[in-house]
Amino acid sequence: MYVETTVRTFVDFYRDRSHLVVPDGSLIPPPGDPVLFTTSGMHPLTPYLEGRPHPLGRRLVNVQRCLRTTDLDEVGDDTHLTVFQMLGSWSLGDYPGTQSLTWGYELLRDGFGLGSDRLHVTVFGGSDVDRVGPDLESLRVWERLGVPIEMTTDENWWSNGPTGPCGPDSEIFVWTGEGPPRGTPTSDDGWTEVWNHVMMRYRRLGDGTLVPVTPESIDTGMGLERMLTVLQGKRSVFETDVFEPWMTSIPRLWPLDERTLRIVVDHLRSSIVVIGDGVRPSNTLRGYVLRRLVRRVLTMLWRDDPDRTLGDLPESLIEHTTDHFRLSSSPREILLGEERRFRDLLRRGRSVLSRRRSTGPLTDDDYRQLHETHGVPRELVDLIL
Repeated sequence: MYVETTVRTFVDFYRDRSHLVVPDGSLIPPPGDPVLFTTSGMHPLTPYLEGRPHPLGRRLVNVQRCLRTTDLDEVGDDTHLTVFQMLGSWSLGDYPGTQSLTWGYELLRDGFGLGSDRLHVTVFGGSDVDRVGPDLESLRVWERLGVPIEMTTDENWWSNGPTGPCGPDSEIFVWTGEGPPRGTPTSDDGWTEVWNHVMMRYRRLGDGTLVPVTPESIDTGMGLERMLTVLQGKRSVFETDVFEPWMTSIPRLWPLDERTLRIVVDHLRSSIVVIGDGVRPSNTLRGYVLRRLVRRVLTMLWRDDPDRTLGDLPESLIEHTTDHFRLSSSPREILLGEERRFRDLLRRGRSVLSRRRSTGPLTDDDYRQLHETHGVPRELVDLIL
């Protein structure tokens, strides 16, 4: 698969530069972490980016599976996914951002074959509020390499929350639009962001004060699926080889419009990974996220045909995903159990609604009571209606 070559090219590049490989971790953060899921490659490394010594040293590289619920409403477009993989490299106070950017350019040019004529970067232009000047170090690197630059403000300032490590970042874009490159990343959608290099040069204190940190730590993140879209010359992440078995098999099983197909494929694939990492459907926390993914799929499938079932999902697709993410258990029985519960809820909802509709159109209070008293959420009510 092309994906294996891309991963190997990235990891080997940094291994040749003395970076050690951090194993891919679960989507489930360690105990005590308040975040529901691992949302980025740097998330598991937060304590080390804040100063704790890492057992593997100060130069690290890995491929980390991630999940972001903040992008759920965007899934279905050309670039957003619920579960995705992030290629990352880190310097824990070992080398500066200028070295990271130089290596990044060399990898894109020599490893992935992307010349500067297809590249554009953004660089932090300074902030009057925080009294931080423009990132001149990054600016000079890109000028020396001959890559077009756009200066921005908030778009190129990274932070891990209201307090803690923060600093300027430099985002790298590749032209994927029609015709020759034009405009800038903020003015033309033809520029696709593929890689971000964060220079953690400051720490924000509780009162908002910025304190310089030396030596700085570096965090870079490249979305694997988005990079594959660029390298394979595809229109969307769903056209890459990562999704090829899904996008070939599902339309034969369930005819769907393109956006619905993408959402169904994304959510089923993501559900398989989440279940493989030990999550089970429930009404709270991680289990609720999984339940929402599965039930959103079922809602879309049953709009056209209520007899559709996840039991028809080919085993080959499940195996393709579990093999790709190195998961050991099959999620089929868990998916089917959630489908049965949802069907029961649907039948109960129809019964309740058949009595309520005789009183006239539903109000917001009706929706609220149906949810709180009978467990029928608004989207299910709308589906029944």
